[in-house]
Amino acid sequence: MTNKKVRTRFAPSPTGYMHIGNLRTALYAYLFAKSQHGDFILRIEDTDRARYVADAVEFIENTLKLAKIYPDEGPHNGGDFGPYVQSERKEIYKKYAEELIEKGFAYYEESENGKAIRQKMPESGETTFYDVLHGNITIANEELEDQILLKSDGMPTYNFANVIDDHLMEVTHIIRGAEFITSTPKHVLLYQYFGWELPTFIHLAPVMGKAEDGSVSKLSKRHGATSFGDLVDMGYLPEAITNYVALLGWNPKNTNQEIFTMDELIDVFSLDGLSKSPAVFDYDKLNWMSGEYFKKMTDEDFAEAAKPFVKLDDNLESKRQYLSSLLKPRVSKLSGIQDSIRFLMDMPDFDAELFVNKRNKVTVEKSIEILTPALEMLETISETDWTVDNLNEKIAAFTEGTGLKVGTVMWPLRIAASMQKVTPGGVTEILYLLGRKNSLERIKQSLDNLKNL
Repeated sequence: MTNKKVRTRFAPSPTGYMHIGNLRTALYAYLFAKSQHGDFILRIEDTDRARYVADAVEFIENTLKLAKIYPDEGPHNGGDFGPYVQSERKEIYKKYAEELIEKGFAYYEESENGKAIRQKMPESGETTFYDVLHGNITIANEELEDQILLKSDGMPTYNFANVIDDHLMEVTHIIRGAEFITSTPKHVLLYQYFGWELPTFIHLAPVMGKAEDGSVSKLSKRHGATSFGDLVDMGYLPEAITNYVALLGWNPKNTNQEIFTMDELIDVFSLDGLSKSPAVFDYDKLNWMSGEYFKKMTDEDFAEAAKPFVKLDDNLESKRQYLSSLLKPRVSKLSGIQDSIRFLMDMPDFDAELFVNKRNKVTVEKSIEILTPALEMLETISETDWTVDNLNEKIAAFTEGTGLKVGTVMWPLRIAASMQKVTPGGVTEILYLLGRKNSLERIKQSLDNLKNL
C-alpha cells in the first residue's frame, strides 16, 4: 500500500436493519479513518433487489447520525466518487466486466433469463492475501468456483461490485466481518486481473451472544435485542450503545478507561487494539455503562430523555423533575422506569411478608408497634409542610424518640406506603412523591391490614 490518504467505507445492504455487528463495522471504519485524518464513505450495496426495503437508505443514514458516525461522502453527502448507490452504477460494472472478458479472465454464460458474466478462476496454484488481524491467508485456487460477476439483468453481484467500487472510490482499508474471508481470494484475483493495487484487509471477529444456559453462539435475536434501533427503543442512550460497541473486540492501549466520548475514541483508536477472538455481547456490561452515562446527565436532561418512556399521573407529573433526580443514579435503561414507579400511582396488593426484615429486626408485630405512633405523627404535618426536608426532620425526631435504630423505623414505614422491597429513594422521598393525603391513606390501610391478620 502506497502512502495514500486513508479512506474507509461502510457498505450496508438497504434492509432497514442495523445489526450490532454492522454498527461495529461502521464504527471501526469511521474511527480508523478519523484517527488517520482520512475519509469515511457510506455506500449502499443494493444489488440484491429481493432484499431491498423502501426508505432503508434514510434509515441507515439516520441510524449513523444517532450513533454520531458522520460519513464524509455518501448518497446524500456528495463527494467526487458517486453515485454511492450501486444500482445507479450499472454501466460502470458492465464496462469492467467486458474488460475482463477481453482479457480472458471472464466469460459469458447463457441462463434462462439471458446472458450472465462469470469470473474465470485459475485451475491450479494458490491465492494469498494479508489480513491485519489474521496474517497471511492462503486458499487453493481449485477451491474457488467461477463466480457470477454480472447477472442477466445487468446487476452486479456483491463480490464484483464491491471490488470495482472500492478501487474507483480509492478505498485504502477494507474493514468488514470475518465471514468475508473466504470470498476475499476471489476479490484479490480481480484486483490482480485489473492490475490494481490491493487495499489493506481487516476482517473482524464475530460478535457472539450468551444464552441463559451460558452457551455462546453468534449473536442473534434469540439472545435479545440485536440491533441498534432495538436497543435505543429499550431506552439505552445512543452514546452509551456506541461506546459499548466500540469495546466489543477492541481495547485501547495504555489505559483502563472504558467511558469514551466519540472524540476520545478517535484519539485512541488503532488497528493494533483489535482482537481476532470473538467478542461476547454482555447485557450486564451494557447496563453498567448505560447507568454511568445517565449519572453524568443533568437532572433536566435525564427528565427530558425519560419523558417518552414514563407516563405519570397529575400528582407525579408536577414532581417529574424531582422524581427524575431520584431515578437517574438507579437506572440502566429508560424502558424499565415505568414498572419501577408504578407503585407510586397504583398501590400494589397487600403482602404482610414484606414487613418482615431480619436484618433490621422487624416483624409484623414490631411494624404495628412502630406504625401506630408514626401515623399519628405524620397526621400532624400540614399539606404546606409536606416537604422532603420537613419530613426528614420529623421522622428523624420520631425515630430518636423511639430509641430504635433508623432502619428498624424506616423499613415498616416505607413498606406501608409503597408495598415494595426496592424503591427509588427512601421513605421521606416516597412520602413526598405520594403526597400527604395518599401517604396517610396508604399507611393507615396497611396498618389496618396488619392488625386484621
